[in-house]
This record gives sequence, C-alpha cells and structure tokens, in this order.
Amino acid sequence: MNPAERALHEAVRRLPNCTDTPRLDAEILLAHAFGIERDALILNPPAGPVPDSFEELLQRRCAGEPVAYIVGRRAFWNIELEVGPGALIPRPDSETLIAAAIEHFAGSDGPERILDLGTGPGTLLLAALDQWPRATGLGIDASAAALGYARRNAERLGIAPRVQFRRGDWAKSVTERFDLLLCNPPYVAQGAVLGPGVAEHEPAEALFAGPDGLDDYRQLAPEIARLLAPGGLAAIEIGFDQGQSAAALFAAQGLRPALAHDLAGRERALLIRADD
Repeated sequence: MNPAERALHEAVRRLPNCTDTPRLDAEILLAHAFGIERDALILNPPAGPVPDSFEELLQRRCAGEPVAYIVGRRAFWNIELEVGPGALIPRPDSETLIAAAIEHFAGSDGPERILDLGTGPGTLLLAALDQWPRATGLGIDASAAALGYARRNAERLGIAPRVQFRRGDWAKSVTERFDLLLCNPPYVAQGAVLGPGVAEHEPAEALFAGPDGLDDYRQLAPEIARLLAPGGLAAIEIGFDQGQSAAALFAAQGLRPALAHDLAGRERALLIRADD
C-alpha cells in the first residue's frame, strides 16, 4: 500500500463521524490535494508523499464545511461549476429539470431563449445553454455573490457571449417571454432539519421559504403565464413532499402543473406547458 492509499484508508476511517459519504469525500479531497482528478487517483494512485494540505482539508470537512466549498467546484449535468460561500451548491436532484426540458423539446431545435430565476452560480441556465448551443439566456438572482460565481462560470465555459446575468427580485423586472423557464427557488420550511453543514454554510436566503416552505412559490405563481412563449415550458423545482401543496398555488392561477420525478422516484419539479 503506497502513501496515497494509506492516507485514503485512514481518512475513510475518520470521516464517518462527519459525513454520510466518507469514501467519496476522502477521494475527492485527496485528489484535490494532489491536484489531479478523482478518476486518476482511483485508477493510478500517486506514488509520492501525500501533500501536507490533505490534513487541513480533512479537518475542514470534519468541521462541517461542504466538500464543494473546500475544493471550489461541483459537477452538474455535463458541466463543472465554480462554487463557494454565498452560492447554493448544485445538487443532482436539480438535473430533473434539465431532463424534463430535453424531453419537452425533443424533435425540435430546442429553446431559443431561456430564463433562470434564482440562478445562483448559473447552475440550471449554464447547463441548458451548454445543451442547446444556439440558445441565449438570462439569469436573475438577488445575490451579488451568487451572480459573481455565475459570471465566472459562464466565462470559463465559453458561454458568456450568450448569457446575461442581472440582479433582481424574481421576475419583477422581466418583460419578455421565454421558451424555457427554469427555477430552483428556496423551498425549505423555516426550522426544518437539514443535512450536516447545509444550514451552517450555505446561504439561508437560497434555502428557506417561510413556515411552510412555500413563500417563494406564492410570488412566482402569478408570473409564470406572462413569461412563457407559446409552446414553452416552465420547470420549477420543489421539495419531495410539496407536489400537491406547491401545485395548488400554480393551479389557482389557471395553470396546469404536471409533476416530474427524480431518479429516486420522488416528486422533484412542477412542469407547466404553455399552449401553442
């Protein structure tokens, strides 16, 4: 067993008290310390000494700091995003929205204009623009810090000429119509118990939405119809137990939301289709 393998073994032994995914976290952090990709660490472990920085990375993880913040990046769909304090960490559950959009536009040239409300570090919008290279997009967020990440991600991915980011309060300043509207709003009920390090490190304004977690849906529901172009789609993320409660708010506006499920079979998004 070489030094890297020994360090990985010891890290996996230490991390179960800090995380539900000790092996994965240890591999990501050790690869980051070596300056290589995780795949390279697994397939061909470095033979040299383990960098001193690895111990500091482990201590930060044991203190509850998210892995994505420690390494400064997170993969989402087909892209990798810079993330850090002040930006919501992209999660696989949100890929449900991109999958639903791909299904909706199958057999066509795809959306021309895409709107992402609450874009954060550009997660949904940049994934969609990467998927449809001829599309252009607008991302809105109330957080200047999150928009800073979004702009840097767009530049690094070569998407900056096709996207505009704007600070705003949901869609209040938006007047045009879009073929695809994406939104991952805050939907956690105030006081709900979250996973280790989430509430302590990620921005509260991107997580919590009042006593029942529905406050932001109440603001969004009246806006959707005027934002969708004919034949367009709105894909709005929801909590796994909010299918009926969130859908009712949009139905009250005369909309007909359908439910999309994530890979675990949980209700994960409301899909609202505009008439042609």
